[in-house]
Amino acid sequence: MSAQSEQKRTQINEIGKRGLLERLFAGTEYRNNVCESFTARVIGKGGRTSGVNNFVVNQKTMLEGVDFDLTYTPLKHLGYKACLLALGDIYAKCYNPVSLKFSLGISARFCVEDVETFWSGVLGACKEHNIKNLTLDLNASMTGFNIAVTAVGQQLDKITSAFPAVSDTCLLCLTGNIGAAYMGLHVLEREKVAFNKIPQNQAASYVQPDLTRYKYILSQYLSPEINPKTTAQFTEAKLYPATGYFITNGLAAAVKQLCLDHNVGAKIYLGKIPIASQTFAMAEELNLDAITAALNGGDDYKFLFAVPVTEHERFHKEFPNVDIIGHLCKPAAGAMLVTPEGAEITLRAQGF
Repeated sequence: MSAQSEQKRTQINEIGKRGLLERLFAGTEYRNNVCESFTARVIGKGGRTSGVNNFVVNQKTMLEGVDFDLTYTPLKHLGYKACLLALGDIYAKCYNPVSLKFSLGISARFCVEDVETFWSGVLGACKEHNIKNLTLDLNASMTGFNIAVTAVGQQLDKITSAFPAVSDTCLLCLTGNIGAAYMGLHVLEREKVAFNKIPQNQAASYVQPDLTRYKYILSQYLSPEINPKTTAQFTEAKLYPATGYFITNGLAAAVKQLCLDHNVGAKIYLGKIPIASQTFAMAEELNLDAITAALNGGDDYKFLFAVPVTEHERFHKEFPNVDIIGHLCKPAAGAMLVTPEGAEITLRAQGF
């Protein structure tokens, strides 16, 4: 195959919207029935609903130039990440994801092959997370590549009553280190700035820098992962959190939202927050604060769970890789960060 044919770009208007949809779903197990309906319930306070075969819905949007930059974000990674963004809150509330519905706004600068690349990332995530139903609607856009995705989760009635109540004695647990994705984003932004400074007549000779030593933090931003057995692990252990939150806008925002939703206070211990050594190293290189990245950076794709203190030993035994970073308290205490010296600092988060 010639290089010219390998680089062929098929304009969407050459095959039309219907032709593109048929091409995207060809050879997959999914039937693009965008009119398929179901009865769903909104996740209420604490994320719990009652009834048989509860369904809940989580809707997310991602806008080019606001939530992602295609200068350095591969379309396949973007498709995969968009799925996780919608699925995260489903898992956080201990529901099993069953359906994803995408609506894409695509401008004229994107071709059929671009959309196929994006969709390959979506299909990869759907396979990994055992998604039963997948649908897609396509629309024209004047502002680049825009994504709206709706995830549907299901929870069997038999486990609904097993969830403990949120109380001011619950422990706060985190499912992995945070702040790395924010540092990965800064590496990519730095390289973008450097590239944009290259004179146009020298751009053809540009040599992509070796970013091997940033592999971990770059992967945390570009291709985060969620354990598809998150809900199953709780069910198998018969040990459930009182509530859970998916961290996408920083730990501080998740903690403050939890406090607001359940009328409690919280104390997070600075020395207990898991931060990777690569995050600290990158923060020093960029003259940034790793603690700020962990608290307010975003894109972590980790879970914050509140667990009854009475289940502390069981929880630690069943989930040894989960870090206990603090506890809930009376609402009058507010949401506080406690330093190793014992000083208490009010948590700050965008939007609060």
